[in-house]
Amino acid sequence: MNSKNSIVSLAKETIAIESLAISQLADFIDDSFADAVELIYKSKGRVIITGIGKSAIIANKIVATLNSTGTPSVFMHAADAIHGDLGLILNDDIVICISKSGNTPEIKVLIPFLKNAGNTLIAITGNQKSTLADQADFVFNSYVEKEACPNNLAPTTSTTAQLVIGDALAVCLLESRGFSKNDFAKYHPGGALGKKLFLKVRDLLVLNEKPKVKPNASIQKVIIEISEKRLGVTAVTANQKIEGIITDGDLRRMLAKTNDFSKLYAKDIMTLNPKSISIDAMAIEAMELMDTHGISQLVVEDNGNYAGIIHIHDLIKEGII
Repeated sequence: MNSKNSIVSLAKETIAIESLAISQLADFIDDSFADAVELIYKSKGRVIITGIGKSAIIANKIVATLNSTGTPSVFMHAADAIHGDLGLILNDDIVICISKSGNTPEIKVLIPFLKNAGNTLIAITGNQKSTLADQADFVFNSYVEKEACPNNLAPTTSTTAQLVIGDALAVCLLESRGFSKNDFAKYHPGGALGKKLFLKVRDLLVLNEKPKVKPNASIQKVIIEISEKRLGVTAVTANQKIEGIITDGDLRRMLAKTNDFSKLYAKDIMTLNPKSISIDAMAIEAMELMDTHGISQLVVEDNGNYAGIIHIHDLIKEGII
């Protein structure tokens, strides 16, 4: 077993090796890459991505990224392709083949069938003199000097390079499509990410009471309203317009100054110009506003009228925070 120092050193060395290799990939990007991006963007077909071994795993990840950013893609395992799965490739599809060596037996068998079908073939390979590079219509160079593996055998740096090229392709395509946050949300409706993209302030309001008092309300009424609505705050409103808010903190500060509040009213202790948010705003915007100002509640407005209160606990319950 290696010492802690040697483990830390090896980990840092691995990251350094891969970081250097990734930075050098930029030198391989040229007009040919741009032409391939334009071809995929204008294509009426899908992107079929194939590979074998670790390259197949990377292919799956690139497919997932492309699908989630607006480019319909399908994974096809190279070994399965030559045993019947070639049938999933349609006339307008573009095929991306991933192979470090470019001379893997399954890939070499597959290439002639792809060429005969007339599909555009894009290679992601680290060997520019390989069969794959020679036969491809476009070549994305994923060459790395060495693997991070001490034996220079286990695919480490090379697969990272393949993944980065796939990410570069996906980002270029989504920019070409003008892919927005709203577009992204369509493909991610589930989980915490979906809620961040879809959940609106109005969706949170239904969970809460709507505390409010008039400016001339007694302090006793203010305390009762805050206690009953269980949000630690009440809005002060007049004709549905927000005049201010009173939090339980405001009540504590008042009691620290005086024990006699019989002659005080809501308007005397309320905070003017409270932080507010539109009912149609995204929940994530509410979180950002609370975080920026270090507060736990926000007043919600609907076309200038008081609509309710949302609390930081609402965001926590929904997994936004």
